[in-house]
Amino acid sequence: MSSTQPRRSAGAASNWNVPNVLTVIRIILVPLMVVLLFLGPDGDGLRIWPTVVFAVAMLTDFLDGTIARKYNLITDFGKLWDPIADKALTGAAFISLTILQLPTGGSELPWYFTVIILVREWGITWLRDRLKQQGFIMAANSGGKLKTLTQTAALLLFLLDLQWLPGPLQVIAWVLMWAALILTVVTGIDYLREARRVTKTPPAQRPEEQ
Repeated sequence: MSSTQPRRSAGAASNWNVPNVLTVIRIILVPLMVVLLFLGPDGDGLRIWPTVVFAVAMLTDFLDGTIARKYNLITDFGKLWDPIADKALTGAAFISLTILQLPTGGSELPWYFTVIILVREWGITWLRDRLKQQGFIMAANSGGKLKTLTQTAALLLFLLDLQWLPGPLQVIAWVLMWAALILTVVTGIDYLREARRVTKTPPAQRPEEQ
């Protein structure tokens, strides 16, 4: 006798899986990082803890994507919340560094870095989602991984508090931050060009979602 209850397709993955748990952990780590960062802004050694939290959170980002692809555990939950968790983590770090003040006055990170980077990050995320709803699939940008890696490296050094780092590391931190800004803008422009291209592509020639 055949069953009348709907069954999940063979390729569908449950939302209760390791990648999604890692995504939830990353979301939880965001406010923890912010609290720890503002508890120890004056170089008394406490800045190491928000830096560790940020590093662990970024590690979960690498792991959840790797595990999801390897074991075919890609879910609608992950598609929605993974990019939100990523943007929340880096966004919280950039905003916090802009709010934190140096003893000599001024922000630890100038506001224009944060504004430009976050407008690009959230803007392109919104654009890709909007185009996806309309049936246009934008492939991942080839420079996206390098941009993310550069942002991560720069943020790790800035979170440690530049004023307490050796001179050479301060120079490296600023070089990385400027590189992150440039890569963020350049890859954002590439996405806008790609968006314009895919919207003019005939339906039969559009790539399918992976």
